[in-house]
Amino acid sequence: MSKQGDRIAALKAITTERILVLDGAMGTMIQAHDLDETGFRGARFVDHPCDLKGDNDLLVLTQPALIEAIHRDFLAAGADIVTANSFNTSSISQADYKLESNVAEMAHEAARLARVAADAMTTAVKPRFVAGALGPTNKTCSISPDVSSPGFRAVNFDDLRLAYRDVAIGLIEGGSDLILIETVFDTLNAKAALFALDELFDEMALRLPVIVSATISDRSGRTLSGQTPEAFYISVNHAEPFAVGLNCSLGADQLRPYVAALADIADCLISAYPNAGLPDALGEYTETPEETAAHLGEWARAGLLNLVGGCCGTTPAHIRAIAEAVEGVPPRRPVTRAPRLWLSGLEPLEVRP
Repeated sequence: MSKQGDRIAALKAITTERILVLDGAMGTMIQAHDLDETGFRGARFVDHPCDLKGDNDLLVLTQPALIEAIHRDFLAAGADIVTANSFNTSSISQADYKLESNVAEMAHEAARLARVAADAMTTAVKPRFVAGALGPTNKTCSISPDVSSPGFRAVNFDDLRLAYRDVAIGLIEGGSDLILIETVFDTLNAKAALFALDELFDEMALRLPVIVSATISDRSGRTLSGQTPEAFYISVNHAEPFAVGLNCSLGADQLRPYVAALADIADCLISAYPNAGLPDALGEYTETPEETAAHLGEWARAGLLNLVGGCCGTTPAHIRAIAEAVEGVPPRRPVTRAPRLWLSGLEPLEVRP
């Protein structure tokens, strides 16, 4: 078995023994360094024709030491899994910066930097893993951006499939142990990612674990494209994900019922990494590590979690507190469902005898 295969086997074995800890917010950590336009450009892109400030994914090429250091900080805090800095590494998202041609390299380097950090922190007692991130892109396949033309779409399924494929190749070849389709606001976008991965796994004769994590848009408890968590799960369960879950969305206190809804029905693992509360009037996340950890520790003791971490506003201090809060708590056991027909639109439909 390859090293990657060994790591995947170890990952699956550990999930039966304990709750795994994900890292926190890469974007929050980057923002703390207050990089200017020159910092984002580096020497390589000094003559690039448009502004690059804000393109956090580019930093794997222009500030690799910074990105690796952030990974190491989260690992030192107790994270078992670090996420490659590839959230917006797709040709669709990078078109805003005229960097579509750099996507493959960015994805590979994002995974490689996370791999270097994870390998450096791995021990026989505590192996570390890398999740290659596939973000939602800045376009939706299900909803028209033009209120006067409801049938219009800014992107189609095949555009997304090909864009995700290019990123996934780089993430896999760069050393990812699993793929994280995250912050899903449109389930059709996620389906394009799943389709691309399925094609790619067949071609590469391998199959990495896949986590699919949605985001709840508001207190209605639905994704932006209108689905409840249960309907979302049914929509992606055909892909046999390693885990499903929720991230970003609301603060942990308000997200709990939606995670619980998934935990009640999912026959796979459950992941959750909420924001550090809701942003204040200045857009700042002020929930303390202790407050976040108290919520997530309770979720763990209630049997809701297999993988847990933090999203917007969470720092290594948050991850350290979360790791301590879930230490020694048994992981959730996937449910065994009766073999019935499950369908989903905006809400679930279970056909019973």
